[in-house]
Amino acid sequence: MTYKITSAAQVNALAALRIINKDAATAQQQVSSGYRVETAADNATYWSFASVLRSDSSSLTNIHDALGVGASKVDTAYTAMDSLIDQLGDIRATLVTAQESGVDKDKLNTSLTEMKTQIQTTVQTTSIAGENWLYNQDPTLPTSRSVIGGFTRGANGEYQAQMISYPATQTVMVDTVDPSRGLLTKATDVLNADGTSTGRSYYLLGAGSATSTGTEIKLDSTTTPEEIADMLSAVDTMLSTLTTTAAGLGTMSARISDRVDYTANLSDLIDKGVGSLVDTDMDEASTRQKALETQQQMGVQAISILNTAASKVLILLQ
Repeated sequence: MTYKITSAAQVNALAALRIINKDAATAQQQVSSGYRVETAADNATYWSFASVLRSDSSSLTNIHDALGVGASKVDTAYTAMDSLIDQLGDIRATLVTAQESGVDKDKLNTSLTEMKTQIQTTVQTTSIAGENWLYNQDPTLPTSRSVIGGFTRGANGEYQAQMISYPATQTVMVDTVDPSRGLLTKATDVLNADGTSTGRSYYLLGAGSATSTGTEIKLDSTTTPEEIADMLSAVDTMLSTLTTTAAGLGTMSARISDRVDYTANLSDLIDKGVGSLVDTDMDEASTRQKALETQQQMGVQAISILNTAASKVLILLQ
């Protein structure tokens, strides 16, 4: 004869053990993977938030790298302009010397020509990442020089880049297509004391095959003191414009530096936010895992005791 004893205590103990085993498996998975929410099935809301934040963090990393390239472009252009300011200062000093009586203007022009050649070299070699903000050979000049500075999310969550820009027309020093677009190739008006134009104009550098209007800044034995004064006036205007442009690029560089720090800090904060949403609290999970292991042992022992008791009853029934 076969006896089957069904104990409510045994059934309850088995049910409890199944729950404990499931919780223990979950805790083990959280500890081993490091994620409290690993898939959408764990918590769809937190998983969705974390996915968007991870995408933002990845975008910020790319923006941080792009800002580094942009900073190099701006710093290169600024360094070149700072050098041009010094070189234009040397040209101005040479013109001042030419105003003295008895000087050899032809010899001074030799020095002047060398200085202009150096300026031309500085402008043409100021290139980084395939861009030269000071030298233009394209028929169409871009409206601005830009570097990426950040991004925002649109109403529908779409990615929208934010740019840090500077007018391209202010950075061009030499333009071989249209000399009037380059600060050093265009005709710069000579001004009266009241700031009005005298109708005379001078340019510093030739633009290759393109024709520059005005008169080239150069010296010879026939150059008059009045012409030298006009050249000095034109050079002073160029220096003033160049200084303003360099200051603008310096401000742009400072903005980029601020954005570099900001994106690095924001990326760290986003990573912390993702961690608070989906990462496992290892201290809590480890403690919970140990507690569940103890519960498992107790559950197994309880079932063993109940099975032993049932066996004794079967012996009595035999």
